[in-house]
Amino acid sequence: MDTEDSGIVNLVSKEGDSYQVPIDVAKMSELVKTMLDDENDEGDTQEIPLPNVKATVLAKVIEFCTHHKTEAMNEIEKPLKSSDMREVVQKWYADFVNVEQVLLFELILAANYMDIKPLLDLTCATVASMIKGKTPEEIRTTFNIINDFSPEEEAQVREENKWCEEA
Repeated sequence: MDTEDSGIVNLVSKEGDSYQVPIDVAKMSELVKTMLDDENDEGDTQEIPLPNVKATVLAKVIEFCTHHKTEAMNEIEKPLKSSDMREVVQKWYADFVNVEQVLLFELILAANYMDIKPLLDLTCATVASMIKGKTPEEIRTTFNIINDFSPEEEAQVREENKWCEEA
């Protein structure tokens, strides 16, 4: 391990909770990587504020990054070969994203904000798997989306986009 990647960094959540994380794990986040001082010779533990990330979400992000360091996630094939995430990635990763929708969407936002590509890929693929093979009505039910189209408007949209259902 490089000497520059050894040590600890404190990641601070929106609520002010501080998490001590090994630097090599924290550097999975491109945001954290750019915020770390290159010349921190005093041996002080750096503190990185993450004002857009809740503590519960940050704990899950750290869990993901820590596990990813020991077992890298398989590349996610596109288009998804299955709506079952266990057929797409290893069991640990499939179980990791088997969470409430609210947390899943917060993980997407955190992965995007912190610029952690493997986590963003995993969480977005999970949402895609929730949509795969479903009718618009089933998708609306899954994501609690209210259909505000009149029957005439819906018929017009279906007619204009008929080509994508034929493929």
